[in-house]
Amino acid sequence: MMLRLGRIKPFLRDSTLIKTASQIHIRCQSVVSDLTTFSETSHSKELPESLIKKAQLYGKEFLDLEQKLSKGENFNVDDQKRFAKCSSVAETLKIYQDYLSELHELNEMITMDPSLKMEAEIEIQTKIPKFNEISNNLLGKLLPTHPFADKPCIIELRPGVGGVEAMIFAQDLASMYMNYANAHRWKYHIISQQLNESGSGILSSVLSIDEPGSYDRLRLEAGVHRVQRIPATETKGRTHTSTAAVVVLPKLADDSEKSTEAYERTFKPDEIRVDVKRASGKGGQHVNTTDSAVRLTHFPSGIVISMQDERSQHKNKAKAFTLLRAKLAEKEQREKEAAGIAARKEQVTTTDRSDKIRTYNYPQNRITDHRCGFTVHDIPGVMTGDKLDEIIDATRTYETDQKAKDLLIE
Repeated sequence: MMLRLGRIKPFLRDSTLIKTASQIHIRCQSVVSDLTTFSETSHSKELPESLIKKAQLYGKEFLDLEQKLSKGENFNVDDQKRFAKCSSVAETLKIYQDYLSELHELNEMITMDPSLKMEAEIEIQTKIPKFNEISNNLLGKLLPTHPFADKPCIIELRPGVGGVEAMIFAQDLASMYMNYANAHRWKYHIISQQLNESGSGILSSVLSIDEPGSYDRLRLEAGVHRVQRIPATETKGRTHTSTAAVVVLPKLADDSEKSTEAYERTFKPDEIRVDVKRASGKGGQHVNTTDSAVRLTHFPSGIVISMQDERSQHKNKAKAFTLLRAKLAEKEQREKEAAGIAARKEQVTTTDRSDKIRTYNYPQNRITDHRCGFTVHDIPGVMTGDKLDEIIDATRTYETDQKAKDLLIE
């Protein structure tokens, strides 16, 4: 159902009529959108039989492991992890099957007794959202977990195109992720931050979210974020478009000097170079007086990391090696994923940083994620961290659906 406003405008001469027609057009499109949403949520998301059989295999393995445990046999760390995984899948499968059975009984009730049709249909509609939630949960448990899913994360932010406005937007995003961590009561700290000395915003910022599992929660935030808004310095009221790049890395080690020394020894002498220099900046007692700034160059990958936030050379070196380790791990994982895609000879949608993943449109108070098409009309709520979970949940559901298709192909 689509209304073409351009077709009726030639017949409208009065400006009031044109305005009224525009309002009717917008209202009708809103109704169509609401009907589409209702249609999508009024159908149960039943999983394919092949995935149910896969879940049942987990249930069988759970019983075997439970019997092994009851006999007093030793459980190593891998056995414990597998037991927890199988137990979780088996429990979710039981709930899924119970809900599905109830839905089938209600549908049979409609066929057997038409007088109960209205009551049964109402009951079905109340159960479907919860059933779909359980279905998505079970599907997520059946998919292979990310190798760094249980790790903390490092978030690196840099302004893109847009000059000072891009620097301000990068700072806004950094604040958003810190607000999100506060909302979830996660510990975090700023590893490095370079302010724009000639104005507002930042040139770069590196945050450490220290909560285990935060990498799995935030990894889909990686990509180019775009903002459309009227800058404070704009005198003619024009909307500007700027971008900022977000990189999310798994944090594989802490910032301690002991951990750094152990990790540094894993490199061959010709693989890495450590340069020290005097810190630069606006000034201060420690700037340009001691060789506290550190620059790491990893020759095989070409990664270069500079760090000068701390007054101590050892602390700067520890932070630099933490960031290097995270970047190398993320690079290795991306290469593995790319090899898997090439082996299947098919294109899979990813969070490639060369493409914008999300738009923040301030005039419309709208944020749209372009990967899954999800839109939320509450920019302040997202930027304060309260509503960011809605976007994250939508992108994770989309990723789960895409991976499920791959699983069915395999």
